[in-house]
Amino acid sequence: MATPHVDPHQRSQDTRRRVLGMAVSLREDRAGGSVDYFLALLQDRLPLWMSILHDLTHRIGKASVSDNLLPVARAGIDYYLDVQSAALPAFTSPNVTVRFRQAVRDAELGPRTETAPLAAYLAAEQRLGRVRPDVDPEASARLLVAGCFHRAYVEMFVGSDAGPSRDASAREIVRELRLEPVPQPA
Repeated sequence: MATPHVDPHQRSQDTRRRVLGMAVSLREDRAGGSVDYFLALLQDRLPLWMSILHDLTHRIGKASVSDNLLPVARAGIDYYLDVQSAALPAFTSPNVTVRFRQAVRDAELGPRTETAPLAAYLAAEQRLGRVRPDVDPEASARLLVAGCFHRAYVEMFVGSDAGPSRDASAREIVRELRLEPVPQPA
């Protein structure tokens, strides 16, 4: 099944517009502040992160699934480290948190925005026999994103020396998903 081609630049601009729409609904009465900083950072980082996720469609059937996912996991760790550090001070007010949740829904930028391209990639590789048939692409996509989020969270609170390097963590996340079929002995 062919995936419709969407211009990556157009996709990035669409993501930026959606984040800006969120910003309008979340903006505090005063200029500046942690919410504005978080939204500016999100506007900068989210389009690149989404582009990396959507670019997986160009990797279907090429290289190994693990090799294709490794740079995604590494980029995910970096993305979450950047965004989480700005999100914490922005959400000290329950009012801002509630408004943010609604803005995310209105902009259609919820968690599925990140996992859908990953799940689609894994499902396509599964149809080619390059991902085990018993793998749930949706669950695996959520686990990859969760692993990246967790690694960033640990580094943010405990420090980068509290565990493996970001590169080693990305390799662990991808490896432990155990997506690829195990070769059968001849």
